[in-house]
Amino acid sequence: MIRISTRIWAVLFALFVLPVGAIASDSAAAAANKANDTESATTETTVTGRTQAATTGASTDPLLRLLVNKGVLNASEVNAISTAPASEGRQRLLSILKDKGIISAADLESLNTAVTTTAPASSEAPATLNTVAITTVTQGQSGPPQPPKTPPPAGPIPAIAPIRVLQLDPSKHEGFIPDIKIGKNINLKPYGFFKASAVYDTSSPYGNDFPLPGLNAAPNTVDMIPEFHVKARFARFGTNFEWLDTPNVVITAKVEADFEGNFGRSNNRNISSIRSNMFQLRLAYGRIDWKHDDKNSFFLVAGQDWTPFASSTLPNLFETTGLGVGFGTLYERDPQFRVGMEHSFGGFKIGPEFAIVMPAFGNLPADLTTAGAVNPNGEGIGNQLGFGERQGADSGKPEIQSRVVGQWQLDHAAGVAPAQIIVSGVRGERQVDIDAAAVPAAFKAAFPRGAQIGSTRLAWTGEIQLPTRFVTVIAKYYNGNDLRYYFGGQIFGPFNDTGGFAPGSTATAPSLDGSTQAAFGLRGGVPVIANSLPPRAQGGFVNLGFPLSRIFNADPAGRNAGWAFYAHYGYDQVLARDVRREGGGREKGDLMAGTLQYRMNNWVTFVLEESNYRTRALPLNNTGNFPVFAGRPMRDWHDFRSEFGPLFTF
Repeated sequence: MIRISTRIWAVLFALFVLPVGAIASDSAAAAANKANDTESATTETTVTGRTQAATTGASTDPLLRLLVNKGVLNASEVNAISTAPASEGRQRLLSILKDKGIISAADLESLNTAVTTTAPASSEAPATLNTVAITTVTQGQSGPPQPPKTPPPAGPIPAIAPIRVLQLDPSKHEGFIPDIKIGKNINLKPYGFFKASAVYDTSSPYGNDFPLPGLNAAPNTVDMIPEFHVKARFARFGTNFEWLDTPNVVITAKVEADFEGNFGRSNNRNISSIRSNMFQLRLAYGRIDWKHDDKNSFFLVAGQDWTPFASSTLPNLFETTGLGVGFGTLYERDPQFRVGMEHSFGGFKIGPEFAIVMPAFGNLPADLTTAGAVNPNGEGIGNQLGFGERQGADSGKPEIQSRVVGQWQLDHAAGVAPAQIIVSGVRGERQVDIDAAAVPAAFKAAFPRGAQIGSTRLAWTGEIQLPTRFVTVIAKYYNGNDLRYYFGGQIFGPFNDTGGFAPGSTATAPSLDGSTQAAFGLRGGVPVIANSLPPRAQGGFVNLGFPLSRIFNADPAGRNAGWAFYAHYGYDQVLARDVRREGGGREKGDLMAGTLQYRMNNWVTFVLEESNYRTRALPLNNTGNFPVFAGRPMRDWHDFRSEFGPLFTF
């Protein structure tokens, strides 16, 4: 007689009473989730994919959740079971238990035989649902028992999934398998990754371990500086939260931080500061989803999240410290209150969103002495207080952002995420305050109480995400002004419009935060202060992802199932007229990159990225020549960059 342990009997007993409806619905939901939640090459996608992968299939199946919590199954095995047809889910689970040594081959054969002989011959399903759909005999079949079928393969290798840091579909009740439970109603799911990379730049004039646009306006004869870095500060940690309420009201939250922050100045760290990076906040928000009916759901987000303007579409790049800063990417994370909804038309979903966001412009504060002069050392309490950048807050108005997302299934093949088209926009204001004591002497009579100037940010984006089984195309175009905070417009800030000033009448004064030098002058003999104008810019990127392993029909269960390649081009340009008003220098930058990824398993990925960062310039106003590069005036600056490293996720 075959002996089976008590633990195995408990598992098998639960297995026999699985409801048909639960298996069938879980299989369909898991297949859809797997298509949406496929991991891709970049840091953001890898972490998001690992978190979602653990939620697939087992979210509504108590047996699978139990087996995961007890360490019997992992997330990938749950996915394999959930993607099987309803009649084959039991067989796949038994095969996995056999492979783990929990049951023997004899046990497997005995169980299959026992279930087959007890299958009903009637065409009507019993009301108890305790044997149908977990047997190897089709409902309505009569005659002698049939041998069990061979379990099907795990399914096709997933296509490349776009990075989607902002979700469209509402959060699901018990949407993940918790690793930590607090009481009965609070679930936690930690996630994160460890990433290291070795980097070689042919030209890195700023000494950073990530690229920035080159060709500063000031002449520089040492631009041609090759550098080598080993980076470990990508390490990121986060936790998903859920407070269990009713199935129609889902309350979730997320907190996420990494070590990308600069090191601090302190005596005990100075000698080793290069490897003592600071832990800093990335995301921290709560979310409430309310399912009104089968077609409509509503949500509220409160906290720091990705901005609805510009952040919907991000490229698959291995270098994520800058992620194409100044080279056409455009994104940001910011404190906000955001509301929105999703409406389903059946095969097409639409989701409008609206947010009030902390107004910020990325202008650098500086310390001021009591006399109003800028402190050249840039240190002290003034700089610390000004770190929050006050010009946006001084406007007294929130920044307004919105986006509209349309989603549909472009390619109906297995393992392909839905397509999306997105339009987003932003309007924000800044105000520059000049203290009365800082006004130049010649203009004090005209401005006895100081002065104020301001500007308005207006911008929009159009974005597409088109996944197919052979290639995934994502693209973004943006157009607007004052995009420095969103890493666009060559990272230029506003400039003074001194046109029409009488020659020799111009005088400057610092703003309260020291980030702006306001210009006073005579226009038609009248004392005025120059308007502060934001530079106008446009740009975008195209990123193509090729699932090489799927294209070449690799074994989904083999070691060659994780090959992918990405081709990227990004472009960012400032209006030439505005660059000349800034004093000349860099006008446009573009980025060409190729990224090869090998995903060894669910936890380890190796990536090689080769890229060319290029900046092109206009002549400098004060010399009429191009900026100096490699010892002579040059129009173009290039940085050929190689980066390689592993990524360990959990």
